[in-house]
Amino acid sequence: MATVFEEVVHDLAEEHRALERVLERLAPSVFEQPTHAIGWAVRDQVAHLAHFDEAAALAITDAEALREHFRRPENGEPAYLERARTLAHGDLLEWWRTASSNLRAALKSLDPAARIPWAGPPMSGVSHVTARLMETWAHGQAVYDLLGVERQDGDRIRNIVVLGINTFGWTFTVHEQPVPERMPQVRLTAPSGAMWTFGDASESECIEGQATEFCQVVTQVRNVADTSLRVTGPVASHWMRIAQAFAGPPETPPAPGTRIREPAAN
Repeated sequence: MATVFEEVVHDLAEEHRALERVLERLAPSVFEQPTHAIGWAVRDQVAHLAHFDEAAALAITDAEALREHFRRPENGEPAYLERARTLAHGDLLEWWRTASSNLRAALKSLDPAARIPWAGPPMSGVSHVTARLMETWAHGQAVYDLLGVERQDGDRIRNIVVLGINTFGWTFTVHEQPVPERMPQVRLTAPSGAMWTFGDASESECIEGQATEFCQVVTQVRNVADTSLRVTGPVASHWMRIAQAFAGPPETPPAPGTRIREPAAN
């Protein structure tokens, strides 16, 4: 039987492949089109994934090189975005393919019990891989939205759901707000139709709906108002307004109506 670590590594590989199948069919001009996400074009989304998949591999193999990789210019945009804009779309895609492949190769030698250095606190092996899966999924959403494509998720997004649950307290802490004593119950329908339930039973504080939409909210690729999630209670409502399943400084979720799927192209 596969371990939890082996399962999430497999899920990461599947998420990489799912996005790759979309990107490799795009015309070169589409890589220059802006997405709804922070003004980045498709090529910027791909470059971000390549840069951080490279970093994730270095975190396993060369901590000193990782620190250099994370070094940012004092002024101007990150160097990896500048690099991306000098590359033909095929070369950009190959950069990401190579980076993600090297990451998966590095994971084969990783002791799951090890603590992996990162920009924030060190992470467990499972958390390290889950973070990469989450980023691949979230940045991929910007591409799907631009294309007007409704993504067909698999149950591997449970990894992202669990990350969203585990960062309930972090969401309030990073926003310098007191952490509520009790997390609302979360009841979600998986892509397969299975029911996923987290937290103690509660009718006064709960979140119900599709797992995909919960993932969209906690990764800040949707405003909760643009989903069909049923949110009951003041704690649940506030959590969904500020949810943040990723590290770094507090980020403001997108305003309602700004991160939506475009009409499908004819």
